[in-house]
Amino acid sequence: MEMKRAALEIVVPLGPVDAIPLGQGCTYVVDGCPIAVFRQRDGQLFATENACPHRGGPLAEGIIGDGKVICPLHARQFDLVTGASQDCAVKTYPVRVEGGEILLTLA
Repeated sequence: MEMKRAALEIVVPLGPVDAIPLGQGCTYVVDGCPIAVFRQRDGQLFATENACPHRGGPLAEGIIGDGKVICPLHARQFDLVTGASQDCAVKTYPVRVEGGEILLTLA
């Protein structure tokens, strides 16, 4: 994937937003790192690291809703805004849509 550098951040185009069905997540590999991008039913996007810190579960395959993702391996919930869970957290990334294209920001 081609990266663009802009004022201390890297913006990575991931592809069309329509590639992620409403209410689901998708995994993208950016610079060797799997990142989960979620598209809530209201169309809002969130991005986190894909691996659950508890057992490495693929968060992109989890159930999303109410601003949370539930790990498919053990049902641990993570806040999609902060990445927080009850005793651990996942990294979150700024993500937006411009012209129908998903843009992920790496700081």
